[in-house]
Amino acid sequence: MKARTYLLGGLILILGAIQLIPNDLPEVQSTNPGDIFVSGLLDDGMHQILKYTCYDCHSNETAYPWYSHVAPFSWLVAKDVREGRDELNFSLWAEYDMMEKLKKLDDISIEVGEGEMPMEIYTVIHPGAKLNTEQVKEIVAWAENAMDIVAEEEE
Repeated sequence: MKARTYLLGGLILILGAIQLIPNDLPEVQSTNPGDIFVSGLLDDGMHQILKYTCYDCHSNETAYPWYSHVAPFSWLVAKDVREGRDELNFSLWAEYDMMEKLKKLDDISIEVGEGEMPMEIYTVIHPGAKLNTEQVKEIVAWAENAMDIVAEEEE
């Protein structure tokens, strides 16, 4: 019994101590003039789907939940957001050249179509972000149509 008390006390002490390690969450910006929504590539409905299911990791408009400020979860959230923004940042859409836009739209079509996005770990914690079959089809169709629009704009 005494060993169990020491073990529990030690665990609490460690969890308390790691809270002192600085949290390096990527910055949130609510004003993003280069956002994909401004580009005219998507309507309000598609914008809402993307905003609800993708923007936490793939934009500068991340809505950090309470657990993102508690170590060690904060480290995972920060890592996922950094990697997500590096891969695709809807807030910086205007900064991508035509080839980057086409590649990112193709990746969206493939990743969403194959059920790789949104990530399962995200939908477990945010079940409302899980895409249904119809939403998957809508996103894939939108991404493929947007590729045609982007290619035409550059001609």
